[in-house]
Amino acid sequence: MKRIKIKELLSNSSQYIDTQITLKGWVRTKRGNKHVAFVALNDGSTIHTIQIVLDVAKFSEEQLKDVTTGACIGVTGKLVQSQGAGQSVEIQGETLEVIGVADPETYPLQKKGHSLEFLREIAHLRPRTNTFSCVLRLRHAMAFAVHKFYNDKGFVYVHTPIITGSDAEGAGAMFQVTTLDVSNPPKTKEGAVDYTKDFFGKATNLTVSGQLEGELAAMALGEVYTFGPTFRAENSNTTRHLAEFWMIEPEMAFYEIQDNMDLAEEFLKYLVQYALDNCIDDLNFLNEMYDKELVARLKSVVETPFVRLNYTEAVEILIATKQKFEYKVEWGIDLQSEHERYLVEKHFLKPVILTNYPKDIKAFYMKANEDGKTVRAMDVLFPGIGEIIGGSQREDNLEKLQARCKEVGIHENEIWWYLETRKFGSAPHSGFGLGFERLMLFVTGMGNIRDVIPFPRTPQSAEF
Repeated sequence: MKRIKIKELLSNSSQYIDTQITLKGWVRTKRGNKHVAFVALNDGSTIHTIQIVLDVAKFSEEQLKDVTTGACIGVTGKLVQSQGAGQSVEIQGETLEVIGVADPETYPLQKKGHSLEFLREIAHLRPRTNTFSCVLRLRHAMAFAVHKFYNDKGFVYVHTPIITGSDAEGAGAMFQVTTLDVSNPPKTKEGAVDYTKDFFGKATNLTVSGQLEGELAAMALGEVYTFGPTFRAENSNTTRHLAEFWMIEPEMAFYEIQDNMDLAEEFLKYLVQYALDNCIDDLNFLNEMYDKELVARLKSVVETPFVRLNYTEAVEILIATKQKFEYKVEWGIDLQSEHERYLVEKHFLKPVILTNYPKDIKAFYMKANEDGKTVRAMDVLFPGIGEIIGGSQREDNLEKLQARCKEVGIHENEIWWYLETRKFGSAPHSGFGLGFERLMLFVTGMGNIRDVIPFPRTPQSAEF
């Protein structure tokens, strides 16, 4: 008999009543007496379990003793209306197969509360918990929604390289990629490592962003996006940093900064609404267990227009407030998370898009404003997160971009290919980057970024 998933069964239970059903999954709990056993079964398709009722007389003691928390079983039986409290339907088990045992003495996920810190140490098993099954289903839904949003708008999905030959963006420390013998690398006459002998004939690293390559594609295809892993070798052991994470980076020809802001707001609202429409059971669980305001906060983001605010105005607001900050506020600083969250959570009580940052704290490729001091940058700030999106209108004038490269010390021969897009058929264009794990923190209400990615990569930690 073909297996039915629990999500399908519970969603359409009326059509399955009084029919034979086969389920397979993992035991969450077993209780009962010498006459009857009640097994809560979950198969990962939903947060919910289904109760299996086993008449002890119908099964051997050998079979039943192996039905323990964590064991994998298959059950065939009739779906009936439940007589007990806590569930509307249940399965009256008629056949039972123990597919995989779980030794109750050593299985670490017994029926009790486990700290998130402990679960990170057993990341290979934590998807079996309610919390992490919710997080991973939501992560899947958000990834699907990203692709659906851009596909439906006619964007082209571009795969940008993970191995790169330059750090032109200057976005952070990079992981080196090499096939050289690191204990005895070839040397030049000057004593430096001779990378001409390396696999690519030059020094290469794992990418920190797909943006620059995305710009190249946008200059031919119009509207594109990337969605892939990125890497930063920053020794930051915080609740907000990972060494390996995923980035969504759309890039659009003929978009001015205003168009860029409009797209970012539309995109974020679409993703949040998709979660509310398709993952409400998982959101309700996380709302109950971790963040009592989660669902209300998600709904408010969808329903509320984002504030558009100049960096200079933001600094004036922060200086005028009586709030005490750890980091001093003055024009020209890169705003810290505490400043961003004050604007969103205390002053405006809604998401904020900050624009027109000082050019000295932003990347070389951002388009300069006429004042000569600021650039057409934009950051989207969210409650509980701070910056969730960073982007800008790109500098499309070759001479201005060359001058900016010289100003910040980037050699033109490192990014000759990037400059050539301004030489041959240049066009105004804009884009932004959304850190997928930052989005997941907001959508799930989790407090630590290590809990929204299956296998977190952090300093001194690359398990699993």
